[in-house]
Amino acid sequence: MKLIVGLGNPGEKYKNNRHNVGYVVVDALASKIPNSKSQVPNKSQIKIFKSREFMNESGRFVKSLYIRHRIQNINLYIIHDDLDIKLGEYKIQKGRGPKDHKGLLSVYEALETKDFWHVRVGVENRPDRKMAGEDYVLQDFTAEEKLILNKVINEICKKLTTSWV
Repeated sequence: MKLIVGLGNPGEKYKNNRHNVGYVVVDALASKIPNSKSQVPNKSQIKIFKSREFMNESGRFVKSLYIRHRIQNINLYIIHDDLDIKLGEYKIQKGRGPKDHKGLLSVYEALETKDFWHVRVGVENRPDRKMAGEDYVLQDFTAEEKLILNKVINEICKKLTTSWV
């Protein structure tokens, strides 16, 4: 079984924030995988969740799923925003995340490992880096950024679903 968890912040207030790109990707992914929205395993045994905790406390939720579903690290995918990667780009890497991401630090601490798949979705689009990253990721995507983001989300979904078939 594959376990996919999108990181973000719950609530309407954060819905369109850059920090919630993990939620956006898992919504798109769930629409492409039959039965995954209801978390009922399909033929490929894929379960998709959005973290129910705020970003910086994501570890508790991920650990509860990890234990409940008895997942091996090779089958765990955490989808998250990444300021080390330019908007419109992404990386899928095992055991490797951004330099500084408090949500991932929470997951690392809870699981006592970094050895799982990171789906790193680039959100960096600041014209200059004067604004602090913590403030930037809590801002909403612009209309232009959403167009770029939709393209990369489609690429991620295609890459993940074709690698699991």
